[in-house]
Amino acid sequence: MHSEKPIVMCFSGLDTTGGAGLQADIETLFSLGCHCAPVATALTVQNTQHVISSEPTDATLIVQQARAVLEDMNIKCFKLGVVGSIEAVEVIHTVLNDYPGIPVIIDPVLSAGGGFSFGESNLIDAIRSLLLPLCTVLTPNVDEIARLSPTADSHDACANEIMELGCQHVLLTGTHSATPDVVNCFYAEHMDVITFNWPRLENTYHGSGCTLAAAVAGYIAHGLPMHDAIQQAQRFTWEALQHGTRMGMGQLIPNRSYWNIEGLE
Repeated sequence: MHSEKPIVMCFSGLDTTGGAGLQADIETLFSLGCHCAPVATALTVQNTQHVISSEPTDATLIVQQARAVLEDMNIKCFKLGVVGSIEAVEVIHTVLNDYPGIPVIIDPVLSAGGGFSFGESNLIDAIRSLLLPLCTVLTPNVDEIARLSPTADSHDACANEIMELGCQHVLLTGTHSATPDVVNCFYAEHMDVITFNWPRLENTYHGSGCTLAAAVAGYIAHGLPMHDAIQQAQRFTWEALQHGTRMGMGQLIPNRSYWNIEGLE
């Protein structure tokens, strides 16, 4: 790892539980020896049980937040979570286009576990046309990849359709599939699909997808080869979930500083 602390710019929402969104990004990146530059794309009202409401950040304010930092700091990677509105997609697209050498990791947060939808229905079309062509790694679950590729008839076909749009890699997570273990599938052009098997944990977690995408961004920011970054990010996320704690009456919160537990005992 570098002596210089790599900086990752994260576009995501503020989660009042601290389990997902920007705080998940900040905690994950801090744990991996990175610095997070957070750009707030939405203010949300939620708890560990469900999302109640979400207010998108004005698109002008999003682009102002990003450009103020990009003109001042050396960003090694972008990570996107909740984008909130079509206008936000458009301005983020403009920013990413201006920095084509910086990898882009996208966690396509389209809805919350309780069914709450982040943004209007045609937001998916905007993400497909403006953000996926600029994406280095997309980290959807099986529900999200189906919504991003509605005409495809299998998960493999979904991933291939997304890569045809210009996305370079897809890490499809299997947490929502009814399999004994969690099977994650990694897709890249001109490569066989690589599968990763992880023991399925008995609980559900608030912020697992944010943690995984931020970890991928962090390891890439450190300069790890793609396969190593994908492997290590899954390992970090699984450990954070395994050490998760019940802080409310709903989902558990991942413990992204699980490595520091021994120091407190």
